[in-house]
Amino acid sequence: MSRRAIGRGAAAVVVAVGCLVLAACGAPATSVPGQAAAPSPGQVVVAFYGDSYTRGTGASTPEHRWSTIVANERGWWEFNPSVDGLGYVNNRDLVAAGADGDLVDRIVDHDPAPDVVIVTMGLNDNFSMPARADEIEAAIGADLRRFRDELPDARLVVVEPFWYTDTRPDSVDEIIGWVESAAADVGADHITGASRWLQGHPEWMAADGIHPNDEGYAELARRTDAELQRLGL
Repeated sequence: MSRRAIGRGAAAVVVAVGCLVLAACGAPATSVPGQAAAPSPGQVVVAFYGDSYTRGTGASTPEHRWSTIVANERGWWEFNPSVDGLGYVNNRDLVAAGADGDLVDRIVDHDPAPDVVIVTMGLNDNFSMPARADEIEAAIGADLRRFRDELPDARLVVVEPFWYTDTRPDSVDEIIGWVESAAADVGADHITGASRWLQGHPEWMAADGIHPNDEGYAELARRTDAELQRLGL
């Protein structure tokens, strides 16, 4: 299918809500309630590279977002600078120009270095398809190569981009394919199926109809936990 056709398919679903998703942008929630300011000796440090679905937008408190649930269950120390509305290219320049800088820079420069990096990006890039398709594909590869090159000892886990409606524009599967291919290129672990984990369950969505609620995040945590166990983590 041509990128022009992909764009028409995506427009019917995402244009009406794209501005709403991006308008939700806020400061990254890196502080984890109840977590020590620094990891204890030998504690696994996990970094999350994501958007609002990993930041926990829609949850009643940060403790109920899936990343914190997973980290707490494993006794990991969590670094989560995820930002609402962020994509591999979407809003990337705005975030990079902010006081905290680009998320990839923050993760690779983190002290102590992460033992595990979990990447969950891609949802918001659908709002830039097909006009920025080449940029998105290139940015996915560039980001994953940086993690592999600059954090060679870290376990790199790349999750299929999340999605939030039962209707799927063609761009969702195209971006999923780019992410999977880029993960394979750098030898990263890859988790498939995440774009459908909330499908068919409107009761798992927050009042905005875009982000999960506490129940939805619990489901994302359950599914992620099962996949990490499968990977030996």
